[in-house]
Amino acid sequence: MVLIAPSILSADFGRLAEEIIEAEQAGVDMIHIDVMDGHFVPNITVGPLVVEAVRKVTKLPLDVHLMIMNPEKYIQDFINAGADIITVHLEACIHLNRVVGQIKEKNIKAGVSLNPATPLSFIDEIIHEIDLLLIMTVNPGFGGQQFISSCLDKIKRAKSMILSRGFNALVEVDGGVKLENSIEIVKAGADILVIGSAFFSATNYKEFMRKLREQLNLIKFL
Repeated sequence: MVLIAPSILSADFGRLAEEIIEAEQAGVDMIHIDVMDGHFVPNITVGPLVVEAVRKVTKLPLDVHLMIMNPEKYIQDFINAGADIITVHLEACIHLNRVVGQIKEKNIKAGVSLNPATPLSFIDEIIHEIDLLLIMTVNPGFGGQQFISSCLDKIKRAKSMILSRGFNALVEVDGGVKLENSIEIVKAGADILVIGSAFFSATNYKEFMRKLREQLNLIKFL
């Protein structure tokens, strides 16, 4: 089953606890938390304190996406706050193998993310060690951007790389995912869909999830 991870970047932070509870009641599978530092990406969002607050209101897995420089300095803080998955950007890590090992030695799932223009081949030497490969389908930094359609081929190649080598990493897709393109993204090989503005702008989260699941169930017949 494809996993759905709403990104709280697009949630109403004035009622964040309620937003997360409503998302959980709607049937989502995990909560995606985008952490930005204003250096690696041109935006500043949240830190460990918000992750800790989210942890208090849900038992769903917390999928923490670090779009920050020097992530190794803060990994323990996010683990202490309650992260279940920590994803770092290949582009932000000089010693990526060391950072992945730092995450996994704490019995936390480790992910690596690639920006749209970063070649898939750059992950070749680490793909066997990670639990999750996050393919960015927008340039990171802001929510509400349009899906970069040329990334569909990258998703296909990523899934093929993982399956052909017998590895277990899940393919996560983040950026411009919505009802209208979810089928083609999943058909390309996505295991996890990160949905931000399309989810949190819906007037009824349960109805959104019903429509999404209904669409994805059609894939087996296409």
